[in-house]
Amino acid sequence: MMSSPIPHQQTIAAVATAVAPGQGGIAVIRISGLQAEAVGMAVVKVPGQQSWGSHRVIYGHVMEADGSRSIDEVLLLLMKAPRSFTGEDVVEIHCHGGLMAVQRVLERVLSQSGVRRALPGEFSQRAVLNGRLDLTRAEAISDLVAARSQRAAALAMAGVDGGIQVRINSLRERLLDQLSELEARVDFEDDLPPLDGSVVLEELLAVRNELEQLVADGERGALLQQGLRVALVGRPNVGKSSLLNRLSRRERAIVTELPGTTRDLLESEIVLEGVPITLLDTAGIRTTEDSLEQLGIARSHEALGSADVVVLVFDLMQGWTAADAALLAQIPDDVSRLLVANKADLQPAQANAKVNAEFGCVVDAIAPDVILSALTGQGEEELIQAVLKACGASEVQGLVVALNQRQRDLAALAAGALARSQEAAEHQLPWDFWTIDLRQAISSLGEITGEEITEAVLDRIFSRFCIGK
Repeated sequence: MMSSPIPHQQTIAAVATAVAPGQGGIAVIRISGLQAEAVGMAVVKVPGQQSWGSHRVIYGHVMEADGSRSIDEVLLLLMKAPRSFTGEDVVEIHCHGGLMAVQRVLERVLSQSGVRRALPGEFSQRAVLNGRLDLTRAEAISDLVAARSQRAAALAMAGVDGGIQVRINSLRERLLDQLSELEARVDFEDDLPPLDGSVVLEELLAVRNELEQLVADGERGALLQQGLRVALVGRPNVGKSSLLNRLSRRERAIVTELPGTTRDLLESEIVLEGVPITLLDTAGIRTTEDSLEQLGIARSHEALGSADVVVLVFDLMQGWTAADAALLAQIPDDVSRLLVANKADLQPAQANAKVNAEFGCVVDAIAPDVILSALTGQGEEELIQAVLKACGASEVQGLVVALNQRQRDLAALAAGALARSQEAAEHQLPWDFWTIDLRQAISSLGEITGEEITEAVLDRIFSRFCIGK
């Protein structure tokens, strides 16, 4: 990577903070490029004898183009290259939040000659191109902004601090050491002491195992970033909405004694032990002539296929019925499912006896995973643990770093290349056969950190970032 700023002909600008009507006390407009300082001076009128210098806060007003009146009262921060996020001259204008003031200030900035609106992720991309960030840190910043739980934020922060870069660079250096030994034997084998192939093979296997572990850890870590979709399904009036309200700690769904009350797909965002979860309260699936309820039932069927876990709720008092069995059969085979017997608070002794008898009559393997009462909370903790275990989220607590999807794909490619190198070794092929796939593994790891990557690939990566980042 280059360590000195790359001169970009165009200066870019965008709002770097979230903007919504009536939300946020302040907003930040970021400007980066050769003309950033000149743009700031042109847009912001600075009263008095304030010192205009790098890393100093200046007070002023953004004025209309004709200077007739003030648009907003602002603070301006100038950061001269290379001591800025992008490695270029950067100006940040801190204005009042909301919507109108921010947009009007941005319009004034974009009206300046040579300034254009930043593309998604362009600030971070320039930071990488200018050597201010490695690629893994830039991607971790995006994950940090998008984090939906404290645990996800902590995992992203480990990437921002360089945890992923350190791990990948260490593995890459180990492979480079082995490649140099092998290539030396290819070119100068007669002049060097014999190379013990078993030692090289052992090191390749060790690196491959670490890469495969990183891939597995990244897949579990994705649960923290992306979250889970958990669908609550069941016959009408078995207590799905009551369960959703209890888990979400608010009255999200209407709860009545009338069957078929939920006629649409209701969603509730919650966090269970650091894992973001979208609860989907589906309409009770049954045969009905009500057109609105039919629409809700159709959406319930769609939810079965899109969920990570399906929680099938049935009435403990009524026991396992043929209708419950029919619902179970509709859950796709590749979707985890939990059978939850609800209403344990109603005559539990009689209910348990009844449900056991019902299960005994159906299939021996059918038994509730959790018995609970959505009314009292009995069994709630058992349900939470069962949901997390069903999707593998119970194993995320010990994670230190987690690769994103792009990084996991490249790590898996590197592991596969090492496996092919091992095959060459096992077939006792010449050293140069070992090096072919070893170079591929090293290249893949370099692409993770940005050591070996084209600007076209960077464009694709940063296009998924939000504007202003």
